[in-house]
Amino acid sequence: MKTVRLGSIAESLPCDYGDDPSDDAPSFDVVKVSNVNGEGQFHGDFEKRRFRDDQIKNLLVKEGELLVVKSSGSKANILSGKTAICGADRAGQIVASNFLLRLRVDESTVVPRYVWYVLNSGASKAFVKTIVGASTYPNLKWSSYASHPIPLPPLAEQRRIAEVLDRAEALRAKRRAALAQLDSLTQSLFLDLFGDPATNPKRWPLVRLGEHTTKIGSGSTPTGGETAYKTEGISLIRSLNVRDGEFTLKDLAFIDNLQAAKLAGVVVEADDVLLNITGASVARVCRAPSSVLPARVNQHVCIIRPKPTLNAVFLEQFLLAEQTKRRLLKIGGAGATREAITKAQIEVFEAICPPIAQQREFARRVTVVEKLKAAQRASLAELDALFATLQHRAFRGEL
Repeated sequence: MKTVRLGSIAESLPCDYGDDPSDDAPSFDVVKVSNVNGEGQFHGDFEKRRFRDDQIKNLLVKEGELLVVKSSGSKANILSGKTAICGADRAGQIVASNFLLRLRVDESTVVPRYVWYVLNSGASKAFVKTIVGASTYPNLKWSSYASHPIPLPPLAEQRRIAEVLDRAEALRAKRRAALAQLDSLTQSLFLDLFGDPATNPKRWPLVRLGEHTTKIGSGSTPTGGETAYKTEGISLIRSLNVRDGEFTLKDLAFIDNLQAAKLAGVVVEADDVLLNITGASVARVCRAPSSVLPARVNQHVCIIRPKPTLNAVFLEQFLLAEQTKRRLLKIGGAGATREAITKAQIEVFEAICPPIAQQREFARRVTVVEKLKAAQRASLAELDALFATLQHRAFRGEL
């Protein structure tokens, strides 16, 4: 299959805002790095910014234009090669931030959605890694990205490939939507049974976590940091493994028995509630799965082990509730140059405490939902694998 340079079929457009306009200038949605998820649609809330007429005329993103993450505070964001495509619903209404490359393709030569699929492929992500360098905060420069190889079949074949991938992507989107609905279902169950934990309309007793837990504590990082990690052994749980309501095995670190012995005070047990207590991920919460045991935690993760008066599933969902999360984030960021929640603050943190029988009934229902989520995740993993195969074959001319 013929291959061309990205720079020969696309141009990089300006994203420079210029000076701040007056307060009476019209405002527009600005697409940030966090709005680009690589799934074809923007997500999250947009930033609002005012623009003068002479500024905005060249900045509004048009249908079919591509937005590629070029720089941010996270190296992972750039190396992920995340790329969004502007659809008709957002065309002429949004502006790309300075941290994104804004590309317009030559539609007489290429189909925009076909190029979007190429730029979101595994091969593309591998290419990005080769050109951004090894710096902590790399920058994806257009001068380098323009050399990105693009497989270029005839226009009719590009449209066919895009349509095939669109159908596969639609199936993946349905699975992701189903998972999102199941996530919201758990919190809906919590609010239905126990009410808003901030206002406590059902007048449940309030208890301090320090009085209803047998363990609150965090660990440390082994001497030598990442160089001390092993390829197998005892799991060392870090903040990146703790997601809201979900433990991720990605990049799980391991330590040897000698290193683990130095962390004997933070041995993790199944269903311990894990709370991130420092950094940008402060206040993220999940339960520890038995599959990662034996395990320890580092200094960024705190173990909260409830007494029989508090069910672990109930406590996890209480800490995940939007109203509770706001309290934790306020504590974590109050008056500090770095986000942090201390052990003392966790010990005095108040939680509602319904009768344990009701907590257990809630946990039983959550277990049913989690089984459904596991089935959806397995199905999504199969669809992701199928999609990757389709992409690989499509861009080799084998689809």
